Amino acid sequence: MSCHASEYDAPFSRVPRVWTLTAPAPFADETSCQCQAPHEKLTIAQARLGTPVDRPVRVYADGIFDLFHSGHARALMQAKTLFPNSYLLVGVCSDDLTHKFKGFTVMNEAERYEALRHCRYVDEVIRDAPWTLTPEFLEKHKIDFVAHDDIPYSSAGSDDVYKHIKEAGMFVPTQRTEGISTSDIITRIVRDYDVYARRNLQRGYTAKELNVSFINEKKYRFQNQVDKMKEKVKNVEERSKEFVNRVEEKSHDLIQKWEEKSREFIGNFLELFGPDGAWKQMFQERSSRMLQALSPKQSPVSSPTRSRSPSRSPSPTFSWLPIKTSPPSSPKAASASISSMSEGDEDEK
Repeated sequence: MSCHASEYDAPFSRVPRVWTLTAPAPFADETSCQCQAPHEKLTIAQARLGTPVDRPVRVYADGIFDLFHSGHARALMQAKTLFPNSYLLVGVCSDDLTHKFKGFTVMNEAERYEALRHCRYVDEVIRDAPWTLTPEFLEKHKIDFVAHDDIPYSSAGSDDVYKHIKEAGMFVPTQRTEGISTSDIITRIVRDYDVYARRNLQRGYTAKELNVSFINEKKYRFQNQVDKMKEKVKNVEERSKEFVNRVEEKSHDLIQKWEEKSREFIGNFLELFGPDGAWKQMFQERSSRMLQALSPKQSPVSSPTRSRSPSRSPSPTFSWLPIKTSPPSSPKAASASISSMSEGDEDEK
């Protein structure tokens, strides 16, 4: 166990140590010295009160931590914040031990170690951690409490590998995060295997690297081509929809403008040619002027009407129709006709 210079500084300080945030957490077996702090027996109640005063409470959490995810990080956060002043040690089991008792992992042990070193809640990483905790291991690393979820963990021929820790009063439970686990992630990959295989083929991985047969490789590549064509068709449809929408918007604007112009035109027309329009008034004025010009006013009669005697017969009515007369044959005849006309006039008088 490392005895980092700042490990026991300010035992009651809740401010994270700077080195845990600016550098990866150290490995327990790469430090130059072992922890020499006194290790008296603590109860959970004492630890929650902030005792002992000369050192932090050493909390241990272990696991496989394959495909490190938010559920792992939340469990470590809970283990780190169980007590006011704590130092979190995380044990990670090796590949050999994990494959023997649990099964094959996606990430190898080196990758899993590095994932834990870069978690902000981890103060120290213990590589090749034991599957079952022994008193010797607990004493070696000066572990006060072990943090894990309270669900019985059956493995290695035991119904619960943490049973003896619980009986010793050193077990502190944490809460699992529902909806996320390594098994859930692997299940998603297996369920959508074809999708991920096709995606990796597109990214340049070979069929051999993906452990894909020749027939499946051709099938996946053909499906990729079909998907590309679908994507092109989808893009064309989206563009056509955008074009149609634009046309509809423009046509709507055009119709609206046309309606406004038509209303304006009808209003102007009615104002000009309506019942009380300007055109009617102008027509009436011109009509009255034309009537005055065609039929002027008669002059008034100033002289009184002459009275006629009842005995006198009215003057004969003369016809104004032209009378056809033959032209005079000689000057003498012409003078004779003129004289006869004058005589007639005298007789009329």
